[in-house]
Amino acid sequence: MVWDERQAAMLAEMGIRVWRSPAAPAVATPVADADAPRAPSGVAEPAPAMPRAAAAERGARPGGVEAMDWADLRTAVAGCTACGLCRGRTNTVFGVGHTQAHWMVVGEAPGEQEDRQGEPFVGKAGQLLDNMLRALGLTRQADGEGLQPAQQVYIANVLKCRPPMNRNPQPEEVAQCEPYLARQVALLQPRLILAMGRFAVQSLLQTSEPIGRLRGRVHQYQGVPAIVTYHPAYLLRNPADKAKAWDDLCLAREVMRNASS
Repeated sequence: MVWDERQAAMLAEMGIRVWRSPAAPAVATPVADADAPRAPSGVAEPAPAMPRAAAAERGARPGGVEAMDWADLRTAVAGCTACGLCRGRTNTVFGVGHTQAHWMVVGEAPGEQEDRQGEPFVGKAGQLLDNMLRALGLTRQADGEGLQPAQQVYIANVLKCRPPMNRNPQPEEVAQCEPYLARQVALLQPRLILAMGRFAVQSLLQTSEPIGRLRGRVHQYQGVPAIVTYHPAYLLRNPADKAKAWDDLCLAREVMRNASS
């Protein structure tokens, strides 16, 4: 195709190189790198990709997380832009439950429904978790009448923002969110942590060991006993492992009873 001078100039402004035969008048086009390899004479050069819009800038994680109270910590999480997940979230998912609960459940990352509602463990996985807790006489309700801290659970995730398409958390994302979770544990001072799912377990225990090798033992996180078990979403896909999860809950209950005696 033959371009006139005006058309060629417009294409050049868009960053598209136009091949012209040796006999045709040359049209000046911007060159990004004078030392970049050029196509042989007489061969059309591939058009460079169209320029992309600048990505939203990431900010630094707020300082002083280790000294924040509950209100300041929630505000810091709500406004966090320390990793790329901030660009796609609807809501941050801080946590739910009584802030004096003896039990703490730590999950992995918000899913689609959690992102919409701003609460961890909703949907079918949340219903299964509530049933598991109810079997132990526990609840996530923060304002239940007559409930004691020993009957209450505080629930949080390692990540406070949903990864796109519910993909696995990336190491950088986990690293940026870890101080928030650590502060939640320090403020709550739970008597036991129930770590649910591979990424929660590996983040808390700083290990790459699979859950199957870590189950059945009492671990420690910040001096708090930690029990490892499967994520409810995994159990929905693999119901045969619900019996193993129940064994984990029984171990957690035993640890709590011994700590209270």
